[in-house]
Amino acid sequence: MIRLKLNPLTESATLLRRAGVVLGSVGLTALYSLLVLLRALVGKLHRPIVDKYCREWSAALLRLVRANLAVRGEVPDFNDGRRYIIMSTHASHYDIPVAFVSLPGSIRMLAKKELYAIPLLGQAMRAGEFPSVDRSNRARALKDLDKAREMMESGIVLWAAPEGTRSPDGQLLPFKKGCFHLALDTQAVIVPVAIRGIHRVLPARTMQINIGQSVEVQVGEPLDTAGKTKEELPEVMAEVRQRIETLLGDGEAH
Repeated sequence: MIRLKLNPLTESATLLRRAGVVLGSVGLTALYSLLVLLRALVGKLHRPIVDKYCREWSAALLRLVRANLAVRGEVPDFNDGRRYIIMSTHASHYDIPVAFVSLPGSIRMLAKKELYAIPLLGQAMRAGEFPSVDRSNRARALKDLDKAREMMESGIVLWAAPEGTRSPDGQLLPFKKGCFHLALDTQAVIVPVAIRGIHRVLPARTMQINIGQSVEVQVGEPLDTAGKTKEELPEVMAEVRQRIETLLGDGEAH
């Protein structure tokens, strides 16, 4: 187990503290987006630099809320030449920073197209190899899929949330098929991950920020989809869901 203690103090953030977290988070996101874009502008943006910036940005965000982070389970070797998709629970805006800090490799989230409309962040995500698959447009979806496959073949590890939206209480929501289609299309290895306790840091659809929460990342047994067909998609979804449910039931963070 890896444990990253940032601060053990637990408290509900005051209005002033909450404002500081929000402003600090926006400022950090703008700063690192600018760093990515400036390096891209001068031709000095490389994948290891983006990896470094993603982890620095994530660690700084988690320090703002004094998260107490632990990692359990065996993380696969993401450099073994196979394609990987991390399928994670999604109960907070902090899921992505937690993944960047706690897992190795060149992780990029499979982003919603709306994020690319955010000034600075959207441009930085494109420059930093963050893929998006727009399945509302078939022609565009095929191009997006080809691009995502190329990224994965070159070593990018995709992070996706099969629930599609944030759970308000940490309980697992119904799964959507999109990321599973991508996994089968690319014959990827699915790594199930449960992030326990993260919903208490910033509960969905609220501005209630809680400081010093214990957060636990549970990494489950990978599922290789090589050789599986689209007809097996329901079975793959059910198996991944079962593994994530088991992870949510293990450990210390509730």
